[in-house]
Amino acid sequence: MTTPGTSRPARPARSWHYLAAAYVFTVGMAGTTLPTPLYGLYQQELGFSSFVVTVVFATYAAGVIAVLALLGGVSDQRGRRPVLLAALALSMAGALCFVFETGLPALFAGRVLSGFSAGLLTGAATVAVMELAPPASRGRAAFAATAANMGGLGCGPLLAGVLAQYAPAPLRTPYLVHLGLLVVAVVVTALLPETVRGARATGWPRPRAPRVPREVRSVFAPAALAGFTGFALFGLFTSVAPSFMERELGVTNLAVAGAVVFSAFASSTLGQLLVDRVTVARALPAGCLLLVGGMGLIGASLLVHSLPLLLAGAVVGGAGQGLAFRAGIAAVSARAPEAHRGETVSAFFVAAYLGISLPVVGVGALTVVMGLRGAGLVFTGCGMAVALFAAVWLRAGGAGGRALRR
Repeated sequence: MTTPGTSRPARPARSWHYLAAAYVFTVGMAGTTLPTPLYGLYQQELGFSSFVVTVVFATYAAGVIAVLALLGGVSDQRGRRPVLLAALALSMAGALCFVFETGLPALFAGRVLSGFSAGLLTGAATVAVMELAPPASRGRAAFAATAANMGGLGCGPLLAGVLAQYAPAPLRTPYLVHLGLLVVAVVVTALLPETVRGARATGWPRPRAPRVPREVRSVFAPAALAGFTGFALFGLFTSVAPSFMERELGVTNLAVAGAVVFSAFASSTLGQLLVDRVTVARALPAGCLLLVGGMGLIGASLLVHSLPLLLAGAVVGGAGQGLAFRAGIAAVSARAPEAHRGETVSAFFVAAYLGISLPVVGVGALTVVMGLRGAGLVFTGCGMAVALFAAVWLRAGGAGGRALRR
């Protein structure tokens, strides 16, 4: 007899299964960052401030956190595939809100639905990619899961920026293209085997906040702090960085703005590759130190109005985020009990998305009194302090550092 939460494919896993799941994850996450280079166009069309941009962005993050907090372990109970299909349906609904957008309420609705989608995807898809891999491909699958997350987040601004700059209907075309990719993702998901044996497929899911099992807690604390700091950096790039490039640096080409944001996520993906060359205990503090350097470069770019420095900060900071992010996921998922792996990973993402939301709203509020440049400088200074604290804590041999080394 099997019980809900036992993770094992109903039929032997094949190499294409985890790659197909990674595609689904990538496409789903790309939709969450599609509006990034388009906020300036929405501001011109609807006449709202940079503070409202951060509130719209934070609405998305609030949707993510709400789903992770209430339904973080739902894929352990109901299975990975039904949760992935629900996430894709929500992503489609969010895209349609933008396609038929007529004002600010539609933007909020689209971002909330996108947040709900991402909340379901982050935990379920991360675990599904790893579970669908054959034993010989487990290491590559762990990288594929985290790379799909960061790669998808990076592809959204790049795709939207290029289409908005060079294709007709800049505020419609990116979402129509994404809807086509989502249709393919739905078909792919329907063909994937279920990995949770004994999952209940009927009835309403029972809300339950994701819990961190006792055996994971010592590792979870440093991993979550690193995740919070890295996602705070990405929050800056996906909310106000395009506006800063346009107003302070004179970058009006949306494709260029999207490419700069993409560079941060692409560097994150490359940074994740470094985890295979070092231990998790070394990767987490090293990633935090790179975050310190990246935020320092971003702060310097704000001071001297330099696009190359901003790009350098995106690359260095993104690499640090990727190094710390993958190491954190690996440490947490490896120590989590099999029956609670989905909710444990979801708890990790709750901490990460707090980083992508709370600091960004603070930056938006500061722009009202200090402008984009002053708010950005305060943000980078605080981010450097938090990342440096995390690095010192991990290297100094605190409880979290000792747990990682065991």
